[in-house]
Amino acid sequence: MTTVQGPPSIADRLGELEQLKELARLGADPAATERQHAKGKLTAYERIDLLLDPGSFTEVEPLRRHRATGFGLEAKRPHTDGVVTGWGTVEGRTVFVYAHDFRIFGGALGEAHAQKIQKIMDMAMAAGCPLVSLNDGAGARIQEGVSALAGYGGIFRRNTRASGVIPQISVMLGPCAGGAAYSPALTDFVFAVRGISQMFITGPDVVRTVTGEEVSHDGLGGADVHGSVSGVAHFVHDDEESCLAEVRELLAMLPSNNRELPPAEPGGDDAYRRVDRLLDLVPLDGNRSYDMREVIAEIVDDQDFLEVHARWGPNLVCALVRLDGQVTGVVASQPAALAGVLDIDASEKGARFVQFCDAFNIPLLTLVDVPGFLPGVGQEHEGIIRRGAKLLYAYCNATVPRVSLVLRKAYGGAYIVMDSRSIGTDLALAWPTNEIAVMGAEAAADVVFRREIAASKDSGATREQKIKEYRRELVHPYYAAERGLVDDVIDPGSTRAVLVRAFAMLQRKDADLPRRKHGNPPQ
Repeated sequence: MTTVQGPPSIADRLGELEQLKELARLGADPAATERQHAKGKLTAYERIDLLLDPGSFTEVEPLRRHRATGFGLEAKRPHTDGVVTGWGTVEGRTVFVYAHDFRIFGGALGEAHAQKIQKIMDMAMAAGCPLVSLNDGAGARIQEGVSALAGYGGIFRRNTRASGVIPQISVMLGPCAGGAAYSPALTDFVFAVRGISQMFITGPDVVRTVTGEEVSHDGLGGADVHGSVSGVAHFVHDDEESCLAEVRELLAMLPSNNRELPPAEPGGDDAYRRVDRLLDLVPLDGNRSYDMREVIAEIVDDQDFLEVHARWGPNLVCALVRLDGQVTGVVASQPAALAGVLDIDASEKGARFVQFCDAFNIPLLTLVDVPGFLPGVGQEHEGIIRRGAKLLYAYCNATVPRVSLVLRKAYGGAYIVMDSRSIGTDLALAWPTNEIAVMGAEAAADVVFRREIAASKDSGATREQKIKEYRRELVHPYYAAERGLVDDVIDPGSTRAVLVRAFAMLQRKDADLPRRKHGNPPQ
């Protein structure tokens, strides 16, 4: 007697669904997971679990499979197609994420893979929420040809459309070669991990063939190279866990989109406490060095701040801080590196940071102790005029609340560029130790009084007299204040209280730019 088998029950279907999703999470090949761990790398799902609040991840298209044929692809159609996409929360706020799964096709991008990423990018834009990409892929899927390349084009276009609309963060957790590297370059922040992150347009083999140069993967495009030489990476970490923890910290300081203010977080730090230690931190002698990061720590809430690009362009400090619980962007001269001069790297670093803060409604505090722009043939030939103008353009274009504070030196064009009154800062402050001038008194005396000094019987004594005369007439602390170029000269110990009150006053600032399609900033 033949038994007729009925259709599958709902319980059967649910069991099948659960098995498929579990298989996708674990990976079809357990050995691939072992290989990933052997390299000191986590899987895509493990990374997402570290990034997002526990239990908050909702996956999108976990059962997607490619439809490509040829070169054996039709026999290999794993679910997810090598990328995990979805959304979850960080500190309770929605964040969209995609993560390459290196266990599947080495994380290489094919047509279906790209469509999944493009969909999650569109969803992030529609929802007005940040997007985080966890990058660990071998570039375009060669077997799919131009379809894979077109997939990258769609991602780049979306990166550009989302720029200044939602925060975009790229986390480099493996290789990223060729055109694939341009997507992270189009985002707001790039994180890298030593030993596993590499980014380059052409790899070491191609470099060796074309130029004869011998270089390793890390030497060409490792985390430290991009963190300190190229400036591609904003944050560099020793391991994935600390890296993803700092991504969470950064997200907690950013608004979800350009229509919102950054999230406030009132703490226990007294908004109006005195910071008298600043009197000891900053030497009166303008030629003596100090660490501006210690000054920032004294001023901000709980001495805590998140420095951006800490190892690239170190003569300028860029950081996200809180003042009385309100997120603020700090751009500060760093006398401990190159005496705090502005050069090409520092200018580009500052410009990028100012533009980001302005796009996402983050007020700007500029701390000034700058002797000028770095002189030299190399700087001039590499475009200090064009590239230095980027920082000037960024400040002039910014409409967020802006406060500048001159601690000591502020000379020449660098004084103007560092958010001076003449380029639109809302409030210009100075300590009584400030020296705002075209140049230092010594250099000025050599130019203005060179004939008198040369004709003098005692040129050394005459020079010292003229230096004192120039300083007395033009470089004293109140010269700029007397002409309305500084709004107030303040007691350094009251700096925190003055800044808190200033930004509270400016909180409802309303400023519009002229109507235009877009500007044409110096490149």
